Amino acid sequence: MVKILLAFSFLFTTLIFQCAGQDISGYWKGTLMMRGCFPENNIELQINAKGNVLAGDSYHYQDIDNYVKKSFRGSFDRASKKLTLQEGIVTTYHIPQRCVICIKNFELTYYREGNKETLKGYWSGNVLNSTLSCDGGSIVLTRIRESAFKEIPEIKVDTGAIRLDFYDNAQIDGDSITVLVDKQVVLTHQRLSAKPLTTFVRIDKNNTFHEVEMVAENLGSIPPNTAVLIITAGKNRHSLTLSSSEVKSARIRIVYDEDISKIGQTIAASLMKPPDN
Repeated sequence: MVKILLAFSFLFTTLIFQCAGQDISGYWKGTLMMRGCFPENNIELQINAKGNVLAGDSYHYQDIDNYVKKSFRGSFDRASKKLTLQEGIVTTYHIPQRCVICIKNFELTYYREGNKETLKGYWSGNVLNSTLSCDGGSIVLTRIRESAFKEIPEIKVDTGAIRLDFYDNAQIDGDSITVLVDKQVVLTHQRLSAKPLTTFVRIDKNNTFHEVEMVAENLGSIPPNTAVLIITAGKNRHSLTLSSSEVKSARIRIVYDEDISKIGQTIAASLMKPPDN
C-alpha cells in the first residue's frame, strides 16, 4: 500500500511538473540571423498565455535605445507543444530613418531540459506595408527572468498635451535634478520638494516618441536621488518612482497612440474567444 501511495505521489508530482513546464507565459530572448539596420539582431518575446490563446509584445532590437516593438497574437497546442505567433501592430519604434520594419511570423516548439526552457523553430516575414519578403530562418529563444527593457518604463498616451510633475519622494532631503526631454534640457538644477517641478511635452503625428531623462545633480542627504513623477495625459494619470545616481540617470518613454482604447478592447475580445483546437 505504501509503495502504491509513493508511486501515485511520484506520478502526480511528475504531472504537475510537466504541466508547469508548459506554462509559456513570460520573457523569451533569441537572436535573429538577418540583414538589416542593426549589426546585432536580438528578439524578445513577452508572451501572455490564456488557455491556448497567446498575446503579447515583441521587441526586435540592437539595444534598449534602438528597437522596434510590435504586438502579436497566436495560439499554443499543448499536445504538440507548438506555438504559432503573428506580429501585427507596430506600437513603438526608435530606429534610424534608413531602416525598414519587418513584420514577422513564428512557428516554434517548446522544449525543457532540466531547468532550461527553449522555444525552437522558424520565422518568416514581410517588410511593413509591403509584399517584400524578409530573410527568414531558424531561431532559438531561451526563457529569461527579466525583460531587457525593464529599467525604462514605457507610458502610452492618446493625447498630444502631456504634463510632467516631479516631487521629492517621501522625505524631503535636498535632492536636485536636471530633466531632459529628447536630450534637450527643460529643467536644470532644480530642487525637489513637496511642490511640483512642472514641465510639458507636446506630441504631434510627426514625433510620437519622446524620452524623458532625470539626471541627479546631487544625492541629497539620503542617497540615491529619488523622485515621484506624475504624468497627466488627458483623463489618464500615471505615477512612477524614479531613482538616479551620479553614474546612472532615470529614463522613461512616452509613446503617443490614438488607438490605445481600441487596441485594448481588441486584445480583451481575442482573449475571450474559445481556445483554438
